[in-house]
Amino acid sequence: MISPEIVDNIRVKYESLKSELDERRRRMWAASEATSLGHGGVSAVSKATCLAESTIRIGRREMNYNSVESKGSICGIRKKGGGRMPLEKKDEELYNLLDALVEPTSRGDPMSPLRWTCKSTRRLAKELISSGHPVSHAKVGQLLTELNYSLQSTRKRMEGKSHPDRNAQFEFINNKVIEFQTHDQPVISVDAKKKELIGRFANAGREYQPTGMPEEVETYDFLSLADGKGIPYGVYDMTKNQGWVCVGTDHDTARFAVHTIRQWWYQMGQVEYPQANELLITADGGGSNGSRNRLWKYELQRFADEIQLAIAVCHFPPGTSKWNKIEHRMFSHITKNWRGRPLTSHEVIVNLIANTTTDTGLKIRAELDSREYPTGIKVSDKTMKALQLEKNEFHGEWNYTIRAQKDR
Repeated sequence: MISPEIVDNIRVKYESLKSELDERRRRMWAASEATSLGHGGVSAVSKATCLAESTIRIGRREMNYNSVESKGSICGIRKKGGGRMPLEKKDEELYNLLDALVEPTSRGDPMSPLRWTCKSTRRLAKELISSGHPVSHAKVGQLLTELNYSLQSTRKRMEGKSHPDRNAQFEFINNKVIEFQTHDQPVISVDAKKKELIGRFANAGREYQPTGMPEEVETYDFLSLADGKGIPYGVYDMTKNQGWVCVGTDHDTARFAVHTIRQWWYQMGQVEYPQANELLITADGGGSNGSRNRLWKYELQRFADEIQLAIAVCHFPPGTSKWNKIEHRMFSHITKNWRGRPLTSHEVIVNLIANTTTDTGLKIRAELDSREYPTGIKVSDKTMKALQLEKNEFHGEWNYTIRAQKDR
């Protein structure tokens, strides 16, 4: 493949020479450049000079003909201004019509079918032809370039409307984390990872395999072809740089989320923090650990009563889930560790998670959780009022503490 740098160099040379060359010498110069580049040269030179590929090929034939017969050109040289008039000059409305069609939501006809279809050069040409402006799809591509349009994919930058207290909540969470760490109290970040289908399904990324022997996977990732699903829910210890993941097989519910936190505490937390009297949890604002999820708060109350610790919770504002530490401190490394590998069983998922490490010393323990977690469990108003829940003065819906009931 010809590099963009080479194409740019050809463009610079052509711009400096074209005023000194007649029609024949231009195409022969272009043919010479294309021949020197080898495979793909004609396309590259055409892109750099805006000469048609057919013109460059004519130049090649002229070079070959002259080298053998030593005769004049097989194509004549037109007088200055000769040849067909460019289509955009014959049809002065073409630019404006095309510009309006490419952006129909703001400048074109709101009833245009192109508002609801893929705007390929062929569709645009068809629409222009139907409006009485004959043009080829290739010419449409050239005109789009001149109008400064190019093919582009979408860019992920929008996470919803920013909350006015977004930064203030970030500062509140940061101060809370520092306060707990200063007093050697545990601070964890929790979240659920994307559900994974079990089976020979394609996984993003590449992995080294013997040449010519890629691992074969299913063409489609239909649920009916899967042997089940894996739901990783993680707990990340922000102080110790350690993690715990339960891989569920049923549903991602608040009960499943709190059970994972419970397992982390008994397997890792209480060993690292034997003098703890309070636990801080940072979590997203939605999902199984959402700020409005009643079952989440009810299950946390049961857990607090069980371990006799106060549990402080801080939720991230809406649209800021990627700021949660577990996302880029733990989950991102898990994803890298199983890139290009089909997750053929729950055991494979658990082992790949448990063997994820980083240069900074991240350690993760994982286990399979095959319990059933039914959805649709309701928590009554009476039960909610009985919770030992203290809301913070600053956004109590995001920041609150659930205290253990001493009589339990």
